[in-house]
Amino acid sequence: MSNDAFRLISPSGNELELPTHTGTTGPDVVDIGRLYREQGVFTYDPGFVATGSCKSDITFIDGEEGVLMYRGYPVEQLAAHSNFIEVCYLLLYGELPNTAELDAFDSTIRRHTMLNEGMLKFFNGFRYDAHPMAMLSAVVGSMSAYYHDTTDVHNPEHRDIFSHRILAKLPTIAAAAYKLNSGQPFVHPRNDLGYCENLLQMFFAVPAEPYEMDTVAAEALDLLFILHADHEQNCSTSTVRMAGSSGANPYSAIAAGISALWGPAHGGANEAVLEMLKEIGDTSQIKKYVAKAKDKDDPFRLMGFGHRVYKNFDPRATIIRDMCHKVIASLDGRDAPMFELALELEQVALKDDYFIEKNLYPNVDFYSGIIYRALGIPTSMFTVMFALGRSVGWCAHWREMISDPHAKISRPRQLYTGAAKRDYIAVEKR
Repeated sequence: MSNDAFRLISPSGNELELPTHTGTTGPDVVDIGRLYREQGVFTYDPGFVATGSCKSDITFIDGEEGVLMYRGYPVEQLAAHSNFIEVCYLLLYGELPNTAELDAFDSTIRRHTMLNEGMLKFFNGFRYDAHPMAMLSAVVGSMSAYYHDTTDVHNPEHRDIFSHRILAKLPTIAAAAYKLNSGQPFVHPRNDLGYCENLLQMFFAVPAEPYEMDTVAAEALDLLFILHADHEQNCSTSTVRMAGSSGANPYSAIAAGISALWGPAHGGANEAVLEMLKEIGDTSQIKKYVAKAKDKDDPFRLMGFGHRVYKNFDPRATIIRDMCHKVIASLDGRDAPMFELALELEQVALKDDYFIEKNLYPNVDFYSGIIYRALGIPTSMFTVMFALGRSVGWCAHWREMISDPHAKISRPRQLYTGAAKRDYIAVEKR
């Protein structure tokens, strides 16, 4: 914490010194807690683009420099040397595990992947074509009805149990939603498989024949989950924190986060990339659509390019790009036109002066959508895959928020622009 103060002078001439706080890295923040009490004004920041809503030691982003760190570890190092389960431990507990800790954590996750039979029957109530995100949100919300005996948010042991259950069972819930949509029988999880291998066999195995594991697919999913694991105070994470700040059970807070992620401006961006590629059609149309993207009067926009936070490049996209090319190369030409189109569009964006000047580089959503399609995952499941990776970040932030002794229920204020006070008029006189 800094000893500096931010001096505020109101229009009436009143002065107020507001303390500033300095974090480990990143910009200082001005503590405005006394502003309304002593000056009678609120701050106004639509979209919270310059507002720090909390203190956190989980994730750091520097959008100008393209930096993303989990608990101080650059995401590039974790992507190169770690795996998703180890990253989960890091985010939840703050430090990288030793061998014994990692083995115990991995074993716990593997052995809690099965769903209560009552939860499986829940899927019978959904239409065959229900959106997977609707099912994911509903089933996660229902988990508090099955595990209500371990939802004391002030009990550290219960917080651990909740975190492990979400990580272990969310892939099984996602696979059940996929199987319902595809009309295939549900496939149970296997304790002998790793996190991503288990997910793939629950998605694509069928009782009629043995399932052959695609190691490249498992490697790609593990990398994507690492890159999606957390992203500071984004829309869905802030939603989890806000819902959880009321003391609500953690399953309902995660269900709220899932619903926020479903929005096309957040987790649905990679789905929009595939829709854009379908609209463009083939490589002969790229110049036409690039010109449309440059035209301010044309509503067409290139999806999967640029980022609200990252102003130079998305470090996650830099990491995932090589994996995207590796996955496509493993397909032996299957669905080649779509991928040729995506790769040609990528090259245009990386070389065109217009895109370079405006920092419209391919982001992680551009590459993740292409990878998911290459792995045979339907577009409707893209945001579900995002939720699987982000679930550990939601859990880590919920745990941090609920264990903070100074935490308060989230209660933003507003700038009221409605009618001034007026008197009620009887209906016969209106």
